[in-house]
Amino acid sequence: MTEPGTKSNEQCASHRRKEVSCAGDWVEVRSKEEILRTLDESGKLEGMPFMPEMLDYCGKRFRVAKRAHKSCDTINPVSTRHLPNSVLLDNLRCSGLAHDGCQAACSIFWKQAWLKPVEGTEAGSGSTGAQGQSSACTESDLVKSTRQVSPDGRIKYKCQATDFPQYTTLIRSHNLDQLAEDMTSGNVSLAEFIRTMTFMVYERFTKPAVRPLFRRIYDGFQRVWGGVPYPRMPGIHPDPKNAPVNTLDLQPGELVRVKPYEEILKTVGSNMMHRGMVFDAEMVPYCGSVFRVLSRVEHFIDERTGYMRTMKTPAVILENVWCRSHFSLGRLFCPRAIYIWWREAWLERATDAS
Repeated sequence: MTEPGTKSNEQCASHRRKEVSCAGDWVEVRSKEEILRTLDESGKLEGMPFMPEMLDYCGKRFRVAKRAHKSCDTINPVSTRHLPNSVLLDNLRCSGLAHDGCQAACSIFWKQAWLKPVEGTEAGSGSTGAQGQSSACTESDLVKSTRQVSPDGRIKYKCQATDFPQYTTLIRSHNLDQLAEDMTSGNVSLAEFIRTMTFMVYERFTKPAVRPLFRRIYDGFQRVWGGVPYPRMPGIHPDPKNAPVNTLDLQPGELVRVKPYEEILKTVGSNMMHRGMVFDAEMVPYCGSVFRVLSRVEHFIDERTGYMRTMKTPAVILENVWCRSHFSLGRLFCPRAIYIWWREAWLERATDAS
């Protein structure tokens, strides 16, 4: 682990001059008073909301997990969007306490202006305005900004996830600058970059999903060096809307094993859905491994509508299991680290971590 006051990546020097932290840098979240001075009356900076849940981290030090120069769009059709002057801190998640207990546990975006470098680093601190300047936003304003009442009387919530398109801009697929910044920011290692781009090229030109020979070649190569099988096979369940639920009533702290890929394919249809929940290609690398249950998801804010939704069949979140964006061209190398939700039908209890 990089210690406070050290450089995480020499390649990041040019970006330090732009006052944007790199992966591995140590920063301190500014005080509540300093951050409020950066916000407008709606609790936003450059359109990005500062949520009440983030106040708990004020004055504390964290390591930068990734430069959030881009992120996937979960509201519109799959795409990547640009965020200016933003980072993600080591696995800091929204508690949902100011949003009536939303259990999505989304990653939190941080503007550089809300952070300051730990003494000895060169990362810029951003502008917080004149020290004597009064705040246009108060803590009470932050709380009020989290919700509004719709014409039908329902509560419509607002957060970084629901407002994502408002503070980001679309990145065109042919824009190669995003890939260069993935590397120079320390977000992506050279080995990770090569592996992922090799998969993208192979899939683009051989189409293993519909050409069994090229799929067998891919899987054979992966077996040799210990990789995962081709992750985009269609499911075979004839009626995925009524697939078995297999209720385990898993609770936080329990150990579970993700079932083998071949078994999970039997629970989803050709569209990779199980009772409305998708089994994504990014989930395949976790198959067969043992993890600890972090939490259950029974209700969450739908970022497309802003309304709270209750799940008919609760899902499970596992510790340190999130989307790595290695197999999805539309969100390639997305740093957002969205937790993957699992059906209990895809899991089984494990007696140990082996």
